[in-house]
Amino acid sequence: MPATSQNPIPDKPALEGLETKWGEKWADQGTFLFDRAGAAASGRDGVYSVDTPPPTASGSLHIGHVFSYTHTDVKARFERMRGKKVFYPMGWDDNGLPTERRVQNYYGVRCDPSLPYDPDFAPPFEGGDNKSSRAADQIPISRRNFIELCERLTVEDEKQFEDLFRQLGLSVDWSQTYRTISSDTIRQSQLAFLRNLERGEAYQSLAPTLWDIDFRSAIAQAELEDRDQPAAFHRLAFHRSDGSGDIHIETTRPELLAACVALVAHPDDERYRASFGTTVRTPLFDVEVPVLAHHLAQPDKGSGIAMICTFGDVTDIVWWRELDLPNRTILGHDGRVLPDAPEALTTDAAKAAYAELAGKTVFSARKRVVELLEESGDLVSVSKPFTHAVKFFEKGDRPLEIVSTRQWYIRNSARDDDLREKLVAHGRELAWHPDFMRVRYENWVGGLTGDWLVSRQRFFGVPIPLWYGLDENGERDYDRVITPDHALLPIDPTTDVPAGYSEEQRGAPGGFDAEKDILDTWATSSLTPQLAGGWERDEELWKLVAPFDLRPQGQDIIRTWLFSTMLRSTLEDDRAPWRHAAISGFIVDPDRKKMSKSKGNVVTPADVLDKHGSDAVRYWSASSRLGMDAAFDPQNPTQVKIGRRLAIKILNAAKFVLSFPVPEGASVTRALDASMLAALDGVVRDATKAFEAYDQARALEITEAFFWTFCDDYLELVKERAYDRTDVGQASAALALRLALSTLLRLLAPVVSFATEEAWSWFEEGSVHTSAWPEPLGGDGDPAVLSVASEALIGIRRAKTEAKASQKTPVSSATIAAPAAKIEALRAAADDLRAVGRIQELHFVEAEQLLVTAIELAPTEEA
Repeated sequence: MPATSQNPIPDKPALEGLETKWGEKWADQGTFLFDRAGAAASGRDGVYSVDTPPPTASGSLHIGHVFSYTHTDVKARFERMRGKKVFYPMGWDDNGLPTERRVQNYYGVRCDPSLPYDPDFAPPFEGGDNKSSRAADQIPISRRNFIELCERLTVEDEKQFEDLFRQLGLSVDWSQTYRTISSDTIRQSQLAFLRNLERGEAYQSLAPTLWDIDFRSAIAQAELEDRDQPAAFHRLAFHRSDGSGDIHIETTRPELLAACVALVAHPDDERYRASFGTTVRTPLFDVEVPVLAHHLAQPDKGSGIAMICTFGDVTDIVWWRELDLPNRTILGHDGRVLPDAPEALTTDAAKAAYAELAGKTVFSARKRVVELLEESGDLVSVSKPFTHAVKFFEKGDRPLEIVSTRQWYIRNSARDDDLREKLVAHGRELAWHPDFMRVRYENWVGGLTGDWLVSRQRFFGVPIPLWYGLDENGERDYDRVITPDHALLPIDPTTDVPAGYSEEQRGAPGGFDAEKDILDTWATSSLTPQLAGGWERDEELWKLVAPFDLRPQGQDIIRTWLFSTMLRSTLEDDRAPWRHAAISGFIVDPDRKKMSKSKGNVVTPADVLDKHGSDAVRYWSASSRLGMDAAFDPQNPTQVKIGRRLAIKILNAAKFVLSFPVPEGASVTRALDASMLAALDGVVRDATKAFEAYDQARALEITEAFFWTFCDDYLELVKERAYDRTDVGQASAALALRLALSTLLRLLAPVVSFATEEAWSWFEEGSVHTSAWPEPLGGDGDPAVLSVASEALIGIRRAKTEAKASQKTPVSSATIAAPAAKIEALRAAADDLRAVGRIQELHFVEAEQLLVTAIELAPTEEA
């Protein structure tokens, strides 16, 4: 079995430089390219396709990316070695609010769509020289100039991301990449939306909308997060219209008093039953509002009766809709009080009070309202400050407000029981890893309260491909939505003209007007299987890869990315978009706090990779099971260090094993060698089952444990025989060592990808990552022989240590006591035990446990 080496074995194997060396060779040789011809020949069952998460191109990758993307790569490498044609693309999530914010801060600009395009524009800052992110300090530029800067910066970010992922060793097919803002992507995203519209799944509505006043955009339910904010209850006196006294309410938002449309209490609350159906007049503004009953009112909160404002929170929206109340919006899109008072404020005093608030921020308006209420005597009391949960956009800095806007929605399960049942059923068709993550998905589907808001009032994204007909007064007729022919996609309605119109009719009475909103980034990201798999672009590819085998992702975006992709696939194809969902846990700091930019505890991976090596970082990542959080301490990354030690040992062990030539016609004849291979067969079976079950941590644990037994015990036991070419058992040892090395390198290759490739190249052709996954050799060895021999070896070493002798010290005689069942195994390995222990006479006696009961050191020359 002579070696057919690609590369000479170095005198001192080292990990340094392996990432560059093998990264370049993999790229040059196309090692990880999707074998489309082979896939076409084998059919869909011969393909393993991955719906890879497209990282947001808005800054830098963090250690969590390395963690979760390694999990996916380990599985992809395993399936490739199992003979599957692996479709493993990479996307870049370019568009959306995070990118726009990064561009604003990076270049010191902000978008003003009213400005003309400047072809010679140069940004005032580059690379973070801008020290302020305040809008007032940013230069206004045209929409087109702004989008060009977004394009420029995302391309730069994506190149850095790709370089880091290549250094990490992701076996991605880099010829299969996409961007969420490319021409193809825009076309597919617009086509999917138009199909939603044609089937009645997309619609437009003027309704209360969660609104981020900094981004000036609507926010969807899935993008919300609760944050604790300071507050206080203000007890206000509302005056009964019949003059019979006051009703006291408690509110944390007195600034919305001018938007009050009703008071509400629980229908079973005896305190207010007599008041239901009557009216009260609001303090300061003297507006008559009804007192109503609704089951969502909380009798044990405050005074038990609340004011309904349009709109203070999402419960106000429910009350407003279900009780059929008027809309008295007082907050504008900038979060300031609108200049014009609601029509319901009719008295001079009410208008004067409102004028005191017009133009103020929420905070300033609250302060002034409280002062006015104190002056009027309607402020009864103010509670001690406390904190409570307030809705924020997950990437925003200020609490969301609720304003009435016209938006586009896609129907989901909130109002469609049949669709909800389909979404739950498709979720149950998926194999979830770990399985308990399914509950989070089902809870989200069951808890939805509104349809999916997909329009955004932003700039860098997929344009909503619509126009509106204008009436004779030049006003939009929202019932006359003009759609493009599918063949004309992609389009930008702000520059393209609908069929049957001319550019001169843009904005003119009887003409048309463009939809200026863009689609939410999740409305594009929800189509990642379609974008990567060639839907409506390359139907042959689509049939080969869809539905995808795997959706890997984080647990925090089950409600956004996983759900939205499931929804789009259900609406378009009435099926789940994947067969498996692999959900990674979070990375936490040494105090078990989730890493996040807001906490300032994020670790960037470049330095860790450079210092410890990619194999070490891959080992740390793969050691954690899916769904489980993993701690990372940059000051003492213990698991990373253990991984580096393993990678170095792989190189050194391979060099040592390959130093023993395997004679032609060699066969395994010794019991110890057959035992080791039999034990290795068990490792192959167990590791394979673990990989199949998406438990890479278990597969690594099983393999690594045997690898160290192989190095520490088996190599020591047989090395004397392997060195001695006069020994009739030399060929058996050399062959067993070579077979074990080949198997172990392949078992470890998905995780320790660079060291295994390097060692493989010393004696095999081709890449270890395209070699066949190992199968059990099926010998008749008894695994107990190696196990018992290893136990005896430990005893011999301990006996020499206790005798204060070197392990190389010869032994005249030794006695090993062991149970009868183990003595037979010991006899089978006796020659190797004598050799490794340098023992002249070795005796075995029966006992309850295995121990070295006697040892006599050979006399030294001095003696």
